[in-house]
Amino acid sequence: MAKITFITTDNESIELEATSGSVMQLAVDNDVPGIDGDCGGVCSCATCHVHVKPEHMEKTGEASEIENDMLELDDHVNEYSRLCCQLEVSEALDGLVLQVAESD
Repeated sequence: MAKITFITTDNESIELEATSGSVMQLAVDNDVPGIDGDCGGVCSCATCHVHVKPEHMEKTGEASEIENDMLELDDHVNEYSRLCCQLEVSEALDGLVLQVAESD
């Protein structure tokens, strides 16, 4: 079981729990504003862009080359950017806090 907190662009805190699946699917299933997952989780749209809280970066690890390529297309990317479709729910993510990225 992992508890994952999403902070929306309106600074609303949404704490969710899951045992499996992608973090993006968890957000979509629970209507987290700003997480659309238009591509269904195949890392081809960046509509699930989040910023990992700096102190939690070790929980998520590094983005893949494909993920970084997709993030380069987003104006709101920073060193803490991840696509949450590329984050699989696991106990290692318990306590993770993600800021939903601004979208254009």
